[in-house]
Amino acid sequence: MAVNLVNVEAVSKVYGTRALLDGVSLGVNEGDRIGVVGRNGDGKTTLIRMLAKLEEADTGRVTHSGGLRLGVLTQHDSLDPAATVRHEVIGDLADHEWAGNAKIRDVLTGLFGGLDLPGFTDGLDTVIGPLSGGERRRIALAKLLIDEQDLLVLDEPTNHLDVEGIAWLAAHLASRRSALVCVTHDRWFLDQVCTRMWDVQRGDVYEYEGGYSDYVFARAERERRAATEETKRQNLVRKELAWLRRGAPARTSKPRFRIEAANELIADVPPPRDTSELMRFASARLGKTVFDLEDVTVSAGPKTLIEHLTWQLGPGDRVGLVGVNGAGKTTLLRAMAAAARGDGEEQPEKGRIKVGKTVKLAYLSQEVAELDPDLRVLEAVQQVRERVDLGKGRELTAGQLCETFGFGKEKQWTPVGDLSGGERRRLQILRLLMDEPNVLFLDEPTNDLDIETLTQLEDLLDGWPGSMVVISHDRFFVERTTDRVFALLGDRALRMLPRGIDEYVERRRAREQATAAPASAAAKPAATSAKEDRERQKELQRIERRLDRIATEEAKLHERIAAHATDFEKVAGLDAELRALVGEKDELELRWLELAE
Repeated sequence: MAVNLVNVEAVSKVYGTRALLDGVSLGVNEGDRIGVVGRNGDGKTTLIRMLAKLEEADTGRVTHSGGLRLGVLTQHDSLDPAATVRHEVIGDLADHEWAGNAKIRDVLTGLFGGLDLPGFTDGLDTVIGPLSGGERRRIALAKLLIDEQDLLVLDEPTNHLDVEGIAWLAAHLASRRSALVCVTHDRWFLDQVCTRMWDVQRGDVYEYEGGYSDYVFARAERERRAATEETKRQNLVRKELAWLRRGAPARTSKPRFRIEAANELIADVPPPRDTSELMRFASARLGKTVFDLEDVTVSAGPKTLIEHLTWQLGPGDRVGLVGVNGAGKTTLLRAMAAAARGDGEEQPEKGRIKVGKTVKLAYLSQEVAELDPDLRVLEAVQQVRERVDLGKGRELTAGQLCETFGFGKEKQWTPVGDLSGGERRRLQILRLLMDEPNVLFLDEPTNDLDIETLTQLEDLLDGWPGSMVVISHDRFFVERTTDRVFALLGDRALRMLPRGIDEYVERRRAREQATAAPASAAAKPAATSAKEDRERQKELQRIERRLDRIATEEAKLHERIAAHATDFEKVAGLDAELRALVGEKDELELRWLELAE
């Protein structure tokens, strides 16, 4: 029987006149891997902060099991700005101690790309104060993952990680023994890591078994059975379910929900988009030429990022652009956008970018454009246009498009200055689409957007006729909205990847292994004698047997602690036994790793 780690009983939380959580009861057990989803502002972060006892509930109570080792990643870190990365992440360990620890090596390589922290001016001795928010967040995450916990509570852990970093984090969390509660809008990550879902909606929390794919199916079923009047929202969920069942070729693992029921539910749902029809419509709007790049070289300061690039973005092309941080993705889009603004006259330092005469570009950058904070949401959209033509006879008013993007009638009269970061991001995308562009450049469009808004944006882009380039670390969004994937692998070249992002991750892994192989060969110690090898093998086996016994003893101690939860003196004694056992286990695991290597 799984040991209960955290219990939430009839918890309520009110902000102003709004009840974020209303009588919520939940539990987290050993081995649980829970993904938390819901709209921005519906209480996801509040729920996990109360779960971790970082915030008090108005009513109800939250209880932790005795001796719970809890690790929390919040939106704001508590790192000492005067400290170095070494001090915060590794502490007082000597170089030979932490370098001999396989877990520390894995975390540093996975989150920073190497033990010497490439990208940080002084490596591990870099002072934290001047670092960016994204760099600080990776340091806080590394510090957390190096420690041992019974429960990890993570708020948006994939923010500021690239595709490879997210893939590493998913594999790392899946292999850990600790339980997990995680808030994220990255749907691929949820499917890889989670086995249960909590959906926070209007004060309630709905529980679902399985990962994100299972959750989408179960939610569509629930909404159909309830026969709600939210037809639009229900159709969006069914459309996303159809994508999950029929979707990207790179999606190799079959969803775990019942195939027959899923097929029945989506029998009348068309494919996400009619590609051939959209191509014809885009050609009519754009002509034959959109962007032609001939022998182009792109630089950032003294560093050459891309050279001798000959590439074409044609009418109706929907391209996903991935690559390592600093490889030139954003710089390439900026060069193309500059050429478009200059009517083809503004060119890169080498080569030429030819821009079609009919191109009307909308560029969503990573920076949120500043708007007059006193403007109302609807007024900010009407400033651009009163009505928008989305193609194929679809025309929406400014108010209707606002509602599509989650700005209800009341929210449309909210001043821009009162919006959250995610809401401002939504408004920025909304204003871009309102201007009726025929070419879209989207640089990290999923930042700060909740899953429901992402599905609405994807649904809108499905029928949008034009050319599009998407830069995103959100694998699901890239697969869902684009037809081809190109990659910048850090070698100054742009490559098409027929198998999409899976192929990108494989290529990057192969490059890293090829780079690491010579270093490993150089560092390999001299061959040991056969007798020494046998002795080490025997010691390995002894350690493995003792670790098995420790695991059994640990489980029994946890059960006894749970059984005597109200006897504080007894629990303190058992907790001391448990800590001694964990200390022995850590020493044995370290010795095992040394012998295995």
